[in-house]
Amino acid sequence: VRPDMVLLGKALSGGFYPVSAVLCDDEVMLCIGPGEHGSTYGGNPLACAFAVTALQVLDEEKLCENSLLMGNLLRKNLESLPKKMVQLIRGRGLLNAIVVNEGYDAWELCLKLRDEGLLCKPTHDYIIRLAPPLTIGHDDINDCSDIIHRVFQKAA
Repeated sequence: VRPDMVLLGKALSGGFYPVSAVLCDDEVMLCIGPGEHGSTYGGNPLACAFAVTALQVLDEEKLCENSLLMGNLLRKNLESLPKKMVQLIRGRGLLNAIVVNEGYDAWELCLKLRDEGLLCKPTHDYIIRLAPPLTIGHDDINDCSDIIHRVFQKAA
C-alpha cells in the first residue's frame, strides 16, 4: 500500500527546531494552488536546513538499520516475561509495547520501572510503551531488558 500523501513533523529536525513537511507525487501536489494551504512550520529556511541535516544523520549513522536490529533484540529479550502478566509483546523497530494482562496496571508498573532507572509510557491502562532513542546499542537494550525482567518478576 502506498499512500497518496505523507505528513511529517515533530522529529523531522531531530528535535532542534519546529518543522513539518508534506510528501506526495506531482499528481496530488499540483492540485493545490497558491493560497489553498498553509503551514505553521513549513518553508522556514533554517528549519529546512535542520531537517536536511537530521535526515543526513539518519542515513550516515544507519539509524534505521539500528532501529530494526535493536527492536528485534528488545522483543526477543522480552519474550520470556511471565505469561501470567504479559498478554503480548509487539512493535516495529524501536517503537514497542508490552500489553499486560487484566489485573496488572501499566501505570504502576511504569512507576516501578522508573524507580529502577527506566522511563516508559503507560497508555490506556494495560499497555507499556517502550520508545528508546534510535542511537541505542546492544548494552543499553540488554540493561533495559534486565530492568524490565526484574520489575516484572517482583510484581508477578
